[in-house]
Amino acid sequence: ISLRVVAFSFICIVDIMISINVPPEYGWVVLGAGIGPVITSLYLGGFVMKAREKFDVQYPNLYAVPKYHKNADEFNRVQRGHQNFLEGNDSFAIMSLLGGLKYPIVCAVGTVLFNVGSVLYLKGYADTNLDVKMARYKKGAAIKWIGFLASFISACSLGISMIRA
Repeated sequence: ISLRVVAFSFICIVDIMISINVPPEYGWVVLGAGIGPVITSLYLGGFVMKAREKFDVQYPNLYAVPKYHKNADEFNRVQRGHQNFLEGNDSFAIMSLLGGLKYPIVCAVGTVLFNVGSVLYLKGYADTNLDVKMARYKKGAAIKWIGFLASFISACSLGISMIRA
């Protein structure tokens, strides 16, 4: 992959060519950041679909309405677990795909941690036997943030390397 960066200033034009070699292990990053989230989202969506049926929350309602739906809290905890994944997945995938150009194994492992951690997040959050404030982390969801940090730091490192090139 060749990337051409042209910076304009009032005084001069700087023309810099940066070449990036894609390592063979990058395929794992593509699978983890491109395919993994699709599978994870479908899996998490299955929990939401079962909860919709169980708690009688009909479309187009994204969330159950308290006092209108008898089990609003129970349904909303499941829905919130899935929504949390959707909110962070795009930026995570971008960081993984970029950072993986420099650290493919780190980012590939990070995608596994992020996706598995997202499932554990939903399972903890959906468990009404646990206090809602910490439920999402009681079943191991903290590994999600280890994966997030791996990709975040890798993407930052790539960006800094490109600036210094």
